Amino acid sequence: MNIVVAGAAGFLGSHLCDALLSEGHFVIGVDNFLTGQRKNIDRIQQQWSSKEFQFVEADVCNPINFLQEIDFPEGKTTIDQVYYLASPASPIDYIKMPMETLYVGSFGCKNYLELAQQFNARFLLTSTSEVYGDPTIHPQPESYWGNVNPIGPRSVYDESKRYAESLTVAFHRYLGVEVRIARIFNTFGPRMRHDDGRVIPTFIKQALFKEPLTIFGDGSQTRSFCFFSDLVSGLITLMNNEQSIGPFNLGNPHELSMLELASEINTVLENPAGIVHKPLPLNDPTRRRPDLTKTEGTLGWSPKVSFADGIRETIEYFKQELL
Repeated sequence: MNIVVAGAAGFLGSHLCDALLSEGHFVIGVDNFLTGQRKNIDRIQQQWSSKEFQFVEADVCNPINFLQEIDFPEGKTTIDQVYYLASPASPIDYIKMPMETLYVGSFGCKNYLELAQQFNARFLLTSTSEVYGDPTIHPQPESYWGNVNPIGPRSVYDESKRYAESLTVAFHRYLGVEVRIARIFNTFGPRMRHDDGRVIPTFIKQALFKEPLTIFGDGSQTRSFCFFSDLVSGLITLMNNEQSIGPFNLGNPHELSMLELASEINTVLENPAGIVHKPLPLNDPTRRRPDLTKTEGTLGWSPKVSFADGIRETIEYFKQELL
C-alpha cells in the first residue's frame, strides 16, 4: 500500500515507518521537526531507498501541496492509509508550544482527514490516555468520558486530542471516511528524546550521571508503561481491523508508582544518589492504567514485552546517546 505517516520524525512515528516499510509498503513521512528528530529520518533514509520511503518536511497545519512532488512506485498515485501521529506529546513540549499543540489537533487533523477523504483512504488518529484526565474510574475503559480540566495548564494537549477525536468521528459519521482511533497510554523505548521531560528518559538520564531522581509529589502517583514495539504492533493491528473504528486503548496494564519506577532505574544503573521530591504540578493525574478488555476482545492485541526487558533496552540506548 501507499501510506502517509504524519509525525514521522517522532519517537513512535519513526518506529511505525520502520515497521510499515518492513511489511513492504511505500511510506511518505511528513514532519516539521518541531519535536521530532532529524536523525530519526536519516536512519530510515539510510536503510530504505526513495522507491520505498520519501520524506516531506512540512507543517501538517498548512495545506497539503506536496503530493505532486512524490515519486510514487509503479505510477500508483493514490493513498491507501493515513496515520496521524503529529503532535507534541510531553508536558515540557506542549506547555512551551501551546498554540502549535492546539492547531495540530484541529487544523492539522482536518487537513489529513481531508486527504483520506480525497483518496478514499483509511485514517488512524493517535489520541491519548490524557483524554481521561485525572480519572475517577480505574483502570480506564474506553466508555469512560474522563475528568479533564478544559482550562488547566495541560488542557492544550488534552483538549486538542479530545477535539481531534470528535473531528475524526464526524468525518466518519457525516462524510463516510473510514477512521480508526487509538488512545495511547505511556510508551517508552529507544529514540525518545532525553530532554523531552517525560519520566523514563528523565530518570534514566539522571541515573546515568549519578544524580538524584526527581519525583514530583510523594511518588505514589502511577503510570503504566508500554514498550514501543508493542505499541506499533497495536497501531498496525488497529488500522487493519475491519470490526470497529474504536476508540481502543493501547498500552500495557503493568502499573508502577513513580517511587517504584525510580527504584527500578536506580537499581539497574547502580545509582547511589537516591531521589529528591518537588511539588506536584497542577492537574497531574494520580492514576493511569488501561482497561484492555475491548482491545483484546475485538483486536486480539495485547502487549508482549515485559517492563524489565523494555527498560533495559531503553537504558542501553540512552547509554549510547548520552555517554
